[in-house]
Formats: sequence, structure tokens, C-alpha cells
Amino acid sequence: MASLMKSFVDVSPGSQFPIQNLPYGVFRPSAGASPRPGVAIGDSVVDLSVLSEAGLFKGPLLSSSSCFSQTSLNAFMALGRPAWKEARKTLQKLLSDGEPTLRDDHVLRSKAILPMNQVTMVMPAVIGDYTDFFSSKEHAVNCGTIFRGGKEDALPPNWVHVPIGYHGRASSVVISGTDIRRPRGQTSPPPGENAPEFKPSALLDFELEMAAFVGPGNELGKPVSVDEAADHIFGFVIMNDWSARDIQKWEYVPLGPFLGKSFGTTISPWIVTMEALDPFICDAPEQDPPALQYLTEKNRFTYDIPMQVAIRPKGESKASVISNTNFKYLYWTVCQQLAHHTVNGCNLNTGDLLASGTISGPVCMI
Repeated sequence: MASLMKSFVDVSPGSQFPIQNLPYGVFRPSAGASPRPGVAIGDSVVDLSVLSEAGLFKGPLLSSSSCFSQTSLNAFMALGRPAWKEARKTLQKLLSDGEPTLRDDHVLRSKAILPMNQVTMVMPAVIGDYTDFFSSKEHAVNCGTIFRGGKEDALPPNWVHVPIGYHGRASSVVISGTDIRRPRGQTSPPPGENAPEFKPSALLDFELEMAAFVGPGNELGKPVSVDEAADHIFGFVIMNDWSARDIQKWEYVPLGPFLGKSFGTTISPWIVTMEALDPFICDAPEQDPPALQYLTEKNRFTYDIPMQVAIRPKGESKASVISNTNFKYLYWTVCQQLAHHTVNGCNLNTGDLLASGTISGPVCMI
């Protein structure tokens, strides 16, 4: 069983990267070296370009592919689920403790398996477009209460029918560890004044989200059905949707966020695949009223993924936990989001990013 599988690569107890995970990323092995795809296992990174050059991907879909010689994951992501499964099966076999091919070839092993703390992570994919959804009912109510002043009108009447989203700025999506500069912009006029102020944001905030990378896209004018949507999703990253609340509040009417969001969005460098998340599948929340037919899923599911936010103020040695929540609370699933995104004929491309919106919930500690 995959759950009992062990690797010859050292993996500490409690590691986020056991052989059952194997998330994909892109890294530079040294300064000046070309970026190349890799997977994480324990505290190590496996160089997929080395394994590919050694002819270790022998399956029918990958044996002649150059996808692992590219500087991003886009080419691999575009191949689709059969190729992703073939790669995962090959990697789990090569890295398992009973497989000698890589374990006992010390020259190849030293080239292919590198300490994670000695490599530099870069963006895992070229992101052509980025859409941020608004999938948490609890968060939607909270936002409506803050911006519209009262719980009675907090939830717009369309919210329970439409997976609401906005088009974000792909160019400012960066990976963890990249500095984000405090944005400047217009804010509401001070009391007694008529003109807005232009200044650095005094209300810089975070939003805990997850985001899905699109694998194979769809042709312009050809929607993806909600039951086919999962085959177009490569995997997930954690996201911090940085938000300048004072800028956002002044600018968002009537077209939504702009400078209050576009200055920076942070994602984790490792993409966790749908296959790795299979053990965490659970029922998605019941929808009331029922979704329209094109959003009604035959097999409605989501993932039980506990999430936590901790902040360590400058000068402090310890971080304080300020929020606990779970991905499973989201009202709209990623399959519904992708189906809705394409239902008007909009074409998604490989590498596009679909974010969940802030993940709140009934037990979220605000």
C-alpha cells in the first residue's frame, strides 16, 4: 500500500514531504545554473532533468518527452493526468527503499538528489492568467459586514448561485521568501476633508488561500463541464493574497480590487498534486439552494486540509498562532470554479492560477 511505502531518502517523522507526497517545483541547483523541475522528498530535492537524461522515465507517455528538461513545469502540466500518474508511479518506485536503481548508483544518486537547503527555488510555472475566487461563505459574510455595514445585507443575493471571482495580476505572483514592499495608493478622505490621501498603506493584511494550477487548458468557446474539471487541475499551492485594506476600501466600487491587491501575491514553491491529496478527500458542504445544473457535481468532493496562520513580529523569537481553519469549509469547490470560469467559452491555459479566496469557516479563529 502507498500509505506504508518508505523511501531510502531520509525523511524525518512529521515531514511534509514523505514519499506519499512528492510535490513538484522548479529550482536552481547553484547560482547561475538553469532552472529545472524537481520533486521534494524529506529535506532533499530530486532533479528530474537528471533522471530523465538517465532514461529512468520509461513509460509510454514520458520516455520520449523533454518536459523535465524545461525551465518550468508548464510542458509537464500540459500532458494531462495519465502522464502525471505515470510520473508519480515511476518516482515512487525509484525512491522506494526496496528499489536499487537509484539507491545503489552512488554517482547518479549524488547528481539527482540534492540537499534542499543548497538549492534556490524559483516560480514553478509560467502563469499566464490569475483568477481569485470568493469561495468561503463565512468570509463573504465577514467582508460584507465590514464594507457594507451590517449582517443583514452582508451576503449579496447572487453569492449562493455564482462562484464569484475577479481577474488578478499574474505578473506580481511570487514564491515564498520574496520581499513584498508596502504599497502606496489612494485612501478615503480624512474626517472633515473632501480629497483622498495618497500614502503608504496603513492597513496591510493577509489572506490565507489555496490556489490550483491548471493543467491542460480548453479551446476558446468550448466550456469544461463540472464533472470533467478535475482532469484540468494539476495541483495546489498555498497562497497569501496580500491586501491593502485602506486602498481596497476606497477603490473597489464599482469594479472591484485593483491597487489594493495587485502589488503582490505569494505562493508556496511546491505544487501538491491531486493524486497526493486523494487520501484527504471528503464531502463538500451542502449547497442551499442547490446549484444550477451546470454547477451540479455527480461526485461532489473537497479536501480535509487543516490550515494555520502564525505571525512572528519583528524582534520576537516565537510566532503566535492567530488563525486555524480548513480547506473543507469552502462553499464552492475548485471543480465548480473551473467549470464556471469556462462556461461562457473563456479559454484557460496551462499554468493559469485559480485561487480559492480567503479560507474562513465556522471554527476559524479571527
